[in-house]
Amino acid sequence: MRRIPVLILISLLAVTAIHAQKPERPKLVVGIVVDQMRWDYLYRYADRYGKDGFNRMVKQGFSCENTFIPYTPTYTAAGHTSVYTGSVPAIDGIIGNSWYRRDLKRQWYCAEDSTVSSVGSTSAAGKMSPRNMWSNTITDELRLATNFESKAIGIALKDRGAILPAGHAANAAYWFDNATGGWISSTYYMKELPEWVKAINDKKLPDQYLSKDWTTLYPAGTYRQSTEDDRPFEGSIQGEDNSFPHTTSRLTGNRYEAFKQTPGGNTFTFDMARATIDAEKMGQRGVTDFIAVSFSSTDYVGHAFGPNSIEAEDTYLRFDRELGEFFKYLDTKVGAGQYLVFLTADHGAAHIPAFLNEHNMPGGTADDAVIQRWINTSAAKKFGIQKAVESVGNYQLYLNYSVLDSAKIDVNDFKTWALGELKAHPAIMAAYDLGNLSTSTLPETLKTRMTNGFNQKLSGDLQFIFMPGFFDGSNKGTTHGTWNPYDAHIPLVWYGWKIKPGKTNRETYMTDIAATVAALLRIQMPNGCVGNVIEEITR
Repeated sequence: MRRIPVLILISLLAVTAIHAQKPERPKLVVGIVVDQMRWDYLYRYADRYGKDGFNRMVKQGFSCENTFIPYTPTYTAAGHTSVYTGSVPAIDGIIGNSWYRRDLKRQWYCAEDSTVSSVGSTSAAGKMSPRNMWSNTITDELRLATNFESKAIGIALKDRGAILPAGHAANAAYWFDNATGGWISSTYYMKELPEWVKAINDKKLPDQYLSKDWTTLYPAGTYRQSTEDDRPFEGSIQGEDNSFPHTTSRLTGNRYEAFKQTPGGNTFTFDMARATIDAEKMGQRGVTDFIAVSFSSTDYVGHAFGPNSIEAEDTYLRFDRELGEFFKYLDTKVGAGQYLVFLTADHGAAHIPAFLNEHNMPGGTADDAVIQRWINTSAAKKFGIQKAVESVGNYQLYLNYSVLDSAKIDVNDFKTWALGELKAHPAIMAAYDLGNLSTSTLPETLKTRMTNGFNQKLSGDLQFIFMPGFFDGSNKGTTHGTWNPYDAHIPLVWYGWKIKPGKTNRETYMTDIAATVAALLRIQMPNGCVGNVIEEITR
């Protein structure tokens, strides 16, 4: 008679042992990419941030203070891909936002896919997928590790900011459509938008946010970390005046393109993130889910007005407030300490050259198209050939091999000549043959970053490096794309599940993020990952 309780005890112990072997994981992973966020923004406005947003992350989480992008050029698509693949353009195939396709004789967009159709719109904005990305992502690996029970969803105003992080096996990716002013997707993921997405689109929130105009959160005179308003080197919101108040309620043309250039774009992204977690019950289903959220409006504002503008400061002060509210929402919905967050950026941004020049600092602009015309004009005089350079993009020259071959011009001789021409340009610091980087004499940091950015199948032949403070762009606003710290030094802050407060000034890299998430979740790292685990976090 005593055998039955013993058998029951043995069974209970066996069940307990099985459950004890199950890896402990957070309920939800939240990947946040703040598009164009320079590392110094964590501290530049810290005294004006509240206690619940950035300051909560930095004080209660772990900050990798010296995180860099380990490749060049530093563009949005490449950055989002690297964060989630732990890889570099040489391996993952996303070498920029777009690149020249020699076989098609045209530019190729990073997420374009003619085999799929828009879902939620009749525009072509939904003809996108992750198929151009060669490697998989940490979101894919989580899906694989749980036999696809975990959900992975990407959200961003920019298609590339939603699609590439969500991965190949994503449950969904949603991005903004200028034609409808709402969230859309593609047939790569679904045949029809879920009812809950239709419901949020029906609210026409972008119209509501635009109707309120953009005024400063605080009195304009208190923005002491910014230069005075209304500077001639600043851009504008779709032709509207470049100073406060920005009367977005009066905009008639390209309203939704203008909307992305306001803090309302970030608000709408937070709206969508909460709606997604609610409707999909993410982090509430007994399995770890992953939501990848990218905030694009910080980039649109930064490009137009620059890092030293009141617009940039106001955008980050507003974002900080909304980030704090989002954390409070997660505390209630998922549970404090039950979700893991990392916050980073896809790239930084340079100061506007005219602003630098005002303060006796070097800086300037150049133009890829002008450089291409100049080299081709010089080649016509030197060699008697036309269109020797097919394209210039991502700071790279694509040579026209058929033209050189027809004229019986030795490719290496032409490269040597072209490199000399490039180095004579006043905005260019150096130029290199991408096929011979290993034998080139240049600082190791530049060699590593150009090597990591060079894809043998997709990249150009020659690469030029601008002088510090120079970039490819116009005389209004700013951009990014270079190896320099203002573009390549990014924030990386961890918060939440199993994260102990602290910081490191050890050099870490964008590629380490996916490897570290994999270690925390006890899953395989992505198949193109070259990053290392940040052990200070996993101990």
